[in-house]
Amino acid sequence: MGTQQILLIVLSVIIVGVAIAVGISMFNSQAYNSNKSGIAADAQSFATQIVQYYKTPQSQGGFGGEDVDSLVVSDISGYLGFDATTNSTVNENGTYTISLDGTSGMPIITGVGSAEKDSKNPQIVTTVELPSGEITAVASDVDVP
Repeated sequence: MGTQQILLIVLSVIIVGVAIAVGISMFNSQAYNSNKSGIAADAQSFATQIVQYYKTPQSQGGFGGEDVDSLVVSDISGYLGFDATTNSTVNENGTYTISLDGTSGMPIITGVGSAEKDSKNPQIVTTVELPSGEITAVASDVDVP
């Protein structure tokens, strides 16, 4: 009878251990997905603010809807409250950087999340098409630096 009880205890410990491991894995996966959603929402907000900057008259502190080719990244960064020297900002969701596309000159917001899964971070690259104001976002994963 003692051997049977020991086997039941060992089996119970194994089942509880597997359940804990599965629970931790599910939690980490959900945290990663939540972080990806958070950086997508932040990037969408920044993109909307860039469209607002583009359409706001210069007399009110905006770009004024002039020639898109004369957009300057540091001006956009200043309008959004980003660091003007690095054109980036950091919040609880991740790190965001603004740049201009080399061929079209359109603003690009790159957000890299703070969550990690399988040695990768979530990344959202959002492009703002001016003057139409169309916003396009692409989600991917990048290696942890």
